[in-house]
Amino acid sequence: MFTTMSVQLPPHTLLRLVEQLRREGGVQDLSEAINKALEFWLDAKTSLPPGGDPANMRGYQWKSLFLPEGTVLRSWSYGEHNYACVEGDKIMHKGQSVSPNEFARSFARTARNAWFDLSVRRPGDKHYKMANLLRKELAKQEKESAQKPPPTAAAPLPMPVTELTPAPVSAPAPAVASPPSAPARNTDREPGWDLPERRKFRYRLEDVAY
Repeated sequence: MFTTMSVQLPPHTLLRLVEQLRREGGVQDLSEAINKALEFWLDAKTSLPPGGDPANMRGYQWKSLFLPEGTVLRSWSYGEHNYACVEGDKIMHKGQSVSPNEFARSFARTARNAWFDLSVRRPGDKHYKMANLLRKELAKQEKESAQKPPPTAAAPLPMPVTELTPAPVSAPAPAVASPPSAPARNTDREPGWDLPERRKFRYRLEDVAY
């Protein structure tokens, strides 16, 4: 389980974040969005040279390698070290502006490759590093950043099935003809039907003549 802590965030910054999440669509957690934003900021910071401040950055751009102001370049020639320093946007050596190749050739009698001849110590570095090694490290960082997948917005919550699928419309049942009804029975009683029976013997009509 991760340990969390509260930090202060200006209201206008929070509102901008909420508006950006609304534009992207979907349902996203504010804490997760803030965490991702900090990760992007940290990745951008680590890709900069030590001591490089984007708000006030001055220095010398050497091909793909940026040398911030205060960087020291060192060369080795005939048993001694020679130094140059980045001041403003220039590399200065003995009061003169030089390029890395000019500085590398100034103490050599043969052609020199400045990438393999000069060592560099930027502000914040504890030791000197070969310029070619710094160039390789920068290329590796750029390659890893390019291969990192972009953040994906959280998928919107699924809609209820009742909203996606219309209710089936039932067809009306066909009308069934009802069978003809039997005529009603006559229940009227003839007069005298409730009088007592007086006849005690039953005779046949043919016996009356005898």
